[in-house]
Amino acid sequence: MLVVNTETVPGFRIVRILGLVQGNTVRAKHVGKDILAGLKNIVGGEIKSYTELLTEARRQALERMMAQAEQLGANAVINVRFTTSSVAAGAAELYAYGTAVVVEPAGGYETPAA
Repeated sequence: MLVVNTETVPGFRIVRILGLVQGNTVRAKHVGKDILAGLKNIVGGEIKSYTELLTEARRQALERMMAQAEQLGANAVINVRFTTSSVAAGAAELYAYGTAVVVEPAGGYETPAA
């Protein structure tokens, strides 16, 4: 499955638009990690537990979006975007969305595996 944040896929032409696909996840950190993050905020530097949390959330939201695209018969998702929002104290949603499409090689490229 090709996943791009552009309107087109170089070397391919869009033959069918299947619609909006999305994936999301809501995550919260353990209160003990929040305390440690607060201490890190005082001295500065990367808060690695939050970096890991967001990396995993991005991966999961993307996987869910791709699974929905696959169910529609897509072999690519274009215009992919990510957004985040706070849904409760200490919890955030990461949302991935894009347009599921079917693409064909325009010449010189192979079709991505679906």
